[in-house]
Amino acid sequence: QVQLVESGGGLVQAGGSLRLSCAASGRTFSRLHMGWFRQAPGKEREFVSAINWSGVVTDYADSVKGRFTISRDKAKNTLYLQMNSLRPEDTAVYYCAAGSTFYSGARLEGYAYWGQGTQVTVSS
Repeated sequence: QVQLVESGGGLVQAGGSLRLSCAASGRTFSRLHMGWFRQAPGKEREFVSAINWSGVVTDYADSVKGRFTISRDKAKNTLYLQMNSLRPEDTAVYYCAAGSTFYSGARLEGYAYWGQGTQVTVSS
């Protein structure tokens, strides 16, 4: 089993930046594909970004391409999401997720492990 703990959320003005972190424990981190999802009030949880086990393949939702960057540090068992040029519509609870089978990309059902989430609020 895998435990995931997010951190780094907070309040930021539009145009600003935040860096989210997700610390993983419980099993080998390097063999997991991982991703970030978010959920705004009154909306369904949506895909943000994903990275495969090697860190070579990455995917992004169209809404965040060019602004967000996903990465992982295998030595620290940590996943990151660098968020730049933030917009009010980015406001949501952001969740870290992991899967132990094939790379899942945007497929929500491909992730078996989830963190508690961290709140990101972007003011205009």
